[in-house]
Amino acid sequence: MIAVNGRFLGRSVTGVERFARMLLGQVHDRIVAGAEPPRWTLLLPPGVAAPPEWPRFSARTVGRGGGHAWEQIHLPRAAHGSTLLNLCNSGPVAPRRSLTVIHDALVYDLPENFSRPYRTMHRTLGHLIARRSQIATVSGFSRDRLAAVLKLDAAKIPVIPNAADHVDAIVPDTDIVAQLGLIPGRFLLFVGSFAPNKNLPRALEAFARVARPDDRLVLVGAAVKSFAQNGIDDVPPGVILPGRISDEALMGLYRAARALVFPSLYEGFGIPPLEMMQFGRPVLAGDIPPVREVCGDAALYVDPTSIDAIAAGLERILRDDILVDDLAARTAARADAYSWSASTDDLIAALAAI
Repeated sequence: MIAVNGRFLGRSVTGVERFARMLLGQVHDRIVAGAEPPRWTLLLPPGVAAPPEWPRFSARTVGRGGGHAWEQIHLPRAAHGSTLLNLCNSGPVAPRRSLTVIHDALVYDLPENFSRPYRTMHRTLGHLIARRSQIATVSGFSRDRLAAVLKLDAAKIPVIPNAADHVDAIVPDTDIVAQLGLIPGRFLLFVGSFAPNKNLPRALEAFARVARPDDRLVLVGAAVKSFAQNGIDDVPPGVILPGRISDEALMGLYRAARALVFPSLYEGFGIPPLEMMQFGRPVLAGDIPPVREVCGDAALYVDPTSIDAIAAGLERILRDDILVDDLAARTAARADAYSWSASTDDLIAALAAI
């Protein structure tokens, strides 16, 4: 039997939670089709419900309370005798028969980006889980970094990639572009948190240097409370901040944007570029290994540490129609290289190997 840590179902959906939901949705569909035995049970903290679209999963509310205390005390007791699956970066340190997906090594590589309590807890948990659980991750880059910081054999860390074909099932909100006062094909888009590794201060200064009066940059996201430094102090003219928006509205922006701006200094994978490529639109990206791993030749890369380089890249993306069309023509092959079905195959194989 496979017991699933359902703590993530009580949180808002970011990239990590979407990863878990997409994989479990695929598993559920396979159970319905008879391609996967009904051996999966969701273990839930009090007050967290199983999604109604997953009726073929059994579900149990276990223990008391929530958060890390529930995860470390009540969850392992309830999972006794089963293989425990933790899809969202953390899990109990007690069970030895478990698979835990750690999505990146950011808390080890850039600890200064996190508050002291957060980094202390998650670095300690990571080392303990690495000794007691099978670790998996989402990219070759994250596999290699986790192997280095946790003293593991990289060859023994399975890679279960993210994907973006979930966007095909979302009907875009066609009104969002006009509501924000935008013109299709005439604005740039950023999607993500406003955390330090996203590199927004440099990107905004670069945009301010090259933007003309009718240029627009839309920043979709919200500050992350767990980071020691976040938020945006100075917003240049032409920058629009709609905050958190619905998936439907986001798809409407992806479809209408000229390009995605993704100038990150550090990522474990990078889902927004892949989502953008599902719509056949190009990406301006920081030249870092995990983003090259995902985007291949379908992105314009810039040195994310250089405001001059980012500004030059923005100028090209904004003014060079031939470049934009060339990059757009390459996006389909990159998007097709990833699917939630293939990643579910990887998940099931990783569980079988425990």
